[in-house]
Amino acid sequence: MLKIDKLKVNYGAVEALKDVSLEVNTGEVVTIIGGNGAGKSTLMKAISGLEPVISGSVAFCGKDITRMPGHFRVPLGIAQSPEGRQVFPDQSVYDNLMLGAYHRDIAEGELATEIAEQFRIFPRLKERRGQLAGTMSGGEQQMLAIARALMARPKLLLLDEPSLGLAPLIVKEIFSVISALKGQGVTILLVEQMANQALAVADRAYILDTGKVTHSGRAKALLSDPRVRDAYLGKKKPATESSGLSYVKDAQRSTQLQ
Repeated sequence: MLKIDKLKVNYGAVEALKDVSLEVNTGEVVTIIGGNGAGKSTLMKAISGLEPVISGSVAFCGKDITRMPGHFRVPLGIAQSPEGRQVFPDQSVYDNLMLGAYHRDIAEGELATEIAEQFRIFPRLKERRGQLAGTMSGGEQQMLAIARALMARPKLLLLDEPSLGLAPLIVKEIFSVISALKGQGVTILLVEQMANQALAVADRAYILDTGKVTHSGRAKALLSDPRVRDAYLGKKKPATESSGLSYVKDAQRSTQLQ
């Protein structure tokens, strides 16, 4: 579905991405992990058309979109839940969801059905449908950002740091939603600093370090790769989909001790 070949992106004189190549196949969850400044969010912006490309190419469903403006990529099938959530703070939850489908020419009844589906996935949003988005908690805003992206009915869903700044129990809920979307066959490209959890839910992974892909492969294989564990995962036992996110209990114990 997505094929990136030798992509270069600059921030002024700094080369943020250096010959990055990757692919995402239909129905996969692919994760990109790496430290701060690795180029992860820059890559997501380049895919969305929000960051100009110096060289290389981006192809989506066999079509070269390297120079295509971002607002044409959404109708094509690419939707992003951005880093920092970036909901419309002075609009209600309901209006934010409506704005996610701004480009779609669909009947009012169908739109209502799709909003109801987002409320099923995220029950908290239903409770706050009339509330201004800017008055909600960070976790609720993250749910809204993902639901808004899903309202675009994307072929490819880009999730940029969905766990950033959230409490452990909310992180668990967000990753449960990602697992559920995976089960529905949604194609996802996930950028995430919580590497254990990202690798547990993903099919394949790429590791970025200072703008370069340093490792790639099956997510389970990377979970057990000692080089990857030492650099990005620490010494803890790898997370798995069956054992799931035991870090939540650790965080709760830490909170109790404090």
